[in-house]
Amino acid sequence: MLHELSPQVLAALTRRFGSFDTAEDALQEALLAAATQWPEQGVPDNPRGWLITVASRRLTDQLRSDLARARRETAAAALLPPIELVAPAADEDLPSEADDTLTLLFLCCHPSLSPASQVALTLRAVGGLTTAQIAQAFFVPEATMAQRISRAKQSIKSAGGRFDMPPESERAERLGVVLHVLYLIFNEGYASTSGPELQRQDLTAEAIRISRDLHRLLPDQGEVSGLLALMLLTDARRAARTTPDGSLVPLAEQDRALWNAGSIREGVALITETLARARLGPYQLQAAIAAVHDEAVRPEDTDWRQIAALYELLAGVSPNPMVTLNQAVAVAMVDGPRAGLELLATLDADERMAGHHRLDAVRAHLLEMAGERDTARESYRRAARRTTSGPERRYLEGRADRLAGDR
Repeated sequence: MLHELSPQVLAALTRRFGSFDTAEDALQEALLAAATQWPEQGVPDNPRGWLITVASRRLTDQLRSDLARARRETAAAALLPPIELVAPAADEDLPSEADDTLTLLFLCCHPSLSPASQVALTLRAVGGLTTAQIAQAFFVPEATMAQRISRAKQSIKSAGGRFDMPPESERAERLGVVLHVLYLIFNEGYASTSGPELQRQDLTAEAIRISRDLHRLLPDQGEVSGLLALMLLTDARRAARTTPDGSLVPLAEQDRALWNAGSIREGVALITETLARARLGPYQLQAAIAAVHDEAVRPEDTDWRQIAALYELLAGVSPNPMVTLNQAVAVAMVDGPRAGLELLATLDADERMAGHHRLDAVRAHLLEMAGERDTARESYRRAARRTTSGPERRYLEGRADRLAGDR
């Protein structure tokens, strides 16, 4: 419950008192008080109001202390509405948190921040994760993550960021940033870029939870629906992606009986409804591709022609090297590995892919399909050296060793 209430309370406090930084400090004190008092005294009838009350009292005390120290009590009090110095009652009917939650998301994804800082601040403020949890997720010391989050807050303040919805002219672009941040969080959880584990369920679950909230607030936004559908359809395969010892299992070899049928039904229904009404976007197309994969009972039932056609559309809507990388696999499945390798070769001069292990890994797979075992083995080993993911490295080395043993 505290996890879900955190962003609502933080949004309400920030709107009321205007300072994101101090509001978050007050929220942490309120959460600590709840964690210690509620198990003994019971959960209050209005837990959100209780948290706002406790945090507001902390902020009010701090405001009074600051005014006293600065010897500007009288002047400041004359400038502030009396209500600002009074905490709300715990049972007071509070305004809907819907708009505030969305505003908080926009604030965390402020354009003055780097993508890494946007992700960290979103997980902290909207996801309710502690600094230690975020640091653990990205394999950095807690002190480093604390500094990153602190700098992010200061950057927003220095840039004049306010707790207000961006103007209509900026809203679409800022929503795109919000979606991209959620996409990054999910991807880091689904295929961790470093560390001993392939997946981080805490991150994927958090990305899905926040995306559900965003979809609830913006149900008519096609790309919001598309992103949620993509997450559901992709996460549905989670249980089959690794063996009990954590080793990676490629899509074609997964036990599809382990896939989450409920998530697949929900994701397929959502993307089907969205494609019928919304303007086409990249998240919707990616969700449609995931749906085609998930609806195949067996690997050989996969409609690769449809997937290749969807990737062609995606390449036109949102061209980027990762799209081309995946498109090459689909083309190879339809027209043969040579056709896929030709498309893959267009990425060799792309600086964004220079040294990226996935380019080597896909090339190795297609070379293996084409029967070029020695060249494929070299590509697998090169990909293994370049990846920072332990499970991926073991998988790639295993493929190379298998090809060496077949000689």
